[in-house]
Amino acid sequence: MTPTVCPRCDTAGELWEDHDLLFPTRRGRPMERSEGYKMWKAFLRQAGVREARLHDARHTAGTLLVEQGVHIRVVQEILGHARVTTTERYTHIASPQVKDASERMGVALWGED
Repeated sequence: MTPTVCPRCDTAGELWEDHDLLFPTRRGRPMERSEGYKMWKAFLRQAGVREARLHDARHTAGTLLVEQGVHIRVVQEILGHARVTTTERYTHIASPQVKDASERMGVALWGED
């Protein structure tokens, strides 16, 4: 493999190891799990939001997509789940959606008020 220059750090030179990673170290190698965790925590602090697990962000992303009307099968594809039942467990229904569904069911059963 021919060494390339690190896309984030032009000083890596011949030390660069190309592993075709999305988030490599400065020399192209895989990050340690703890490094990704540290970056996530720093991101949360910088954004000024409460501390949460990175895994929680997946649940939030799925839920927000469903709340925006994205079809559950599309959410499944985005989250990379093999089964839609996994996606359904990942997403959480917000109270306004439940209220809206109840009102729609009432209209369907008893007509407009």
